[in-house]
Amino acid sequence: MIGDNFGIHRGGVRSSSTANEERSGQVLSDFLVQLEDYTPTIPDAVTSYYLNSSGFDTSDPRIIRLISIAVQKFIADVANDALQHCKTRSSNTSSASHGSSKNQKGIKDRKYNLTTEDLAPALNDYGITVRKAHYFV
Repeated sequence: MIGDNFGIHRGGVRSSSTANEERSGQVLSDFLVQLEDYTPTIPDAVTSYYLNSSGFDTSDPRIIRLISIAVQKFIADVANDALQHCKTRSSNTSSASHGSSKNQKGIKDRKYNLTTEDLAPALNDYGITVRKAHYFV
């Protein structure tokens, strides 16, 4: 019977899971090759310093770059969340003032500043609590 091989594959028959593993292995190796040529925003020396100070030791620069990219992504996500908090806060403030259409156009062209007021709730979403020092309160 064709279906009674109990998960045992014969040499001539290639399973789809093996093909998927080989394809994902090829994608991973291509990514690692591209990683060697990529220069992340956070320098390798900085990432290596903090990794070594936390007890992680590696001689593979691809690992350091991979961690640098992960940190870069994390910082970008936090900054984007803080920007959304800032926009929400400023839109609530502008809607309370009931500005004219001229003021509404000015809001679209507005430049935003990163403040602790916006950064704290963004970091809180990631489980990081930020408090002002007691002498600033």
